Amino acid sequence: MKISIVQGPYFPVPPLNGGAIEKVWFGLGKEFVRRGHEVVHFSRRDARLPHHELIDGVSHMRVPSFDRPPSALGTNFFDLHYACQVLPRLPEADILVTNTFWLPILERRRSRGRLYVHVARFPRRQMAMYLHAARLQAVSNVIKDAVVEQTPRANDIARMIPNSLPHDFEIPAQVPPKSSERLEIVYVGRIHEEKGIEILIDAYRQFTGLTQRPARLRIVGPHARNCGGGGEEYQRSLLQKSSALGLTIEWCDPVFESRQLQQYYAEAHVLVYPSIAAKGEASPLTPVEAMASGCIPVVSDLKCFADYLQDGVNGFTFGLAPDPVANLANVLLKISESGISLRRIQENCLRTAERYSLQSVANQYEQDFLNLLAAPTRSPAGVRSQSRLITQSCASE
Repeated sequence: MKISIVQGPYFPVPPLNGGAIEKVWFGLGKEFVRRGHEVVHFSRRDARLPHHELIDGVSHMRVPSFDRPPSALGTNFFDLHYACQVLPRLPEADILVTNTFWLPILERRRSRGRLYVHVARFPRRQMAMYLHAARLQAVSNVIKDAVVEQTPRANDIARMIPNSLPHDFEIPAQVPPKSSERLEIVYVGRIHEEKGIEILIDAYRQFTGLTQRPARLRIVGPHARNCGGGGEEYQRSLLQKSSALGLTIEWCDPVFESRQLQQYYAEAHVLVYPSIAAKGEASPLTPVEAMASGCIPVVSDLKCFADYLQDGVNGFTFGLAPDPVANLANVLLKISESGISLRRIQENCLRTAERYSLQSVANQYEQDFLNLLAAPTRSPAGVRSQSRLITQSCASE
């Protein structure tokens, strides 16, 4: 097969500045090549990378773009600009994968491949514009259900395939040894308001006041806006908050290299991922990454986590209502002092992570691609001359 992958306009590939989806498709592209397919991967141009490069058999094409602007209007404009850069460069292909907003609307040429829209965020009723696609692929059942609920006509082309672990994540045969003296807690992710970090800080303070066991909290991730964070002011408010509460929290630089990230997980007993973004999270991969090192995830009770986490079996959930701080503190206290068998839960974490290995998820994609190519070509419903004119205009730039 000839496969084209078009990432969004704000992060380069390889994921030098982070980007969970960029990380996933960087690994999948290499795995598809290993299986004998041809892959061209489009992403944002970056001064540290050449405009065109071959990495492990994947042809990387990088096109001009900008940092994500603060406004939704600006975001849509930059995405359109990026799509217009990509359109004339797209090669003939069998499958065209993209998670951009405008490209699936504009690209109608069958010679560029069956259109495969990767839905990695909660839909905002834009799926009706993608009904000509061969597939709307959601990364969680929550997202798939939302796609179909908002756009019932998408039912026949919607499917769930989860995100995979990064290509260089190693799942050990046994749980790595952990410190027995103190409870090691880590948060990994963007330092952003929607991630519930303030809940974590308050809960950690409450937990340390209830337990006699020493504990350490590490917070790892980017706060810069161009990396998806909440910015300098938000970071400063968190530092002031933790200082005012008298807490010693280890604030760590963002880590984009998988092996270094996995070391944080290997040293921790617990990953806390207290997201409050009910319609912002699709299927966060961080808890699965933690599982791959025998680190027990504790997550909020958002539905997106239900695909892979079963409370008390391979992790724990805490309620966001009525008192998320007390609920999270009580879960941490339970883990620390109730005598539950952490070993059993850690072993279940490793088994869960195996289902999300690169090879396992690539199998699902490959089979779905083959099924689409074997099926009769669908009539591209809703094609309008206006869309063709926009495409031609972009191609002429």
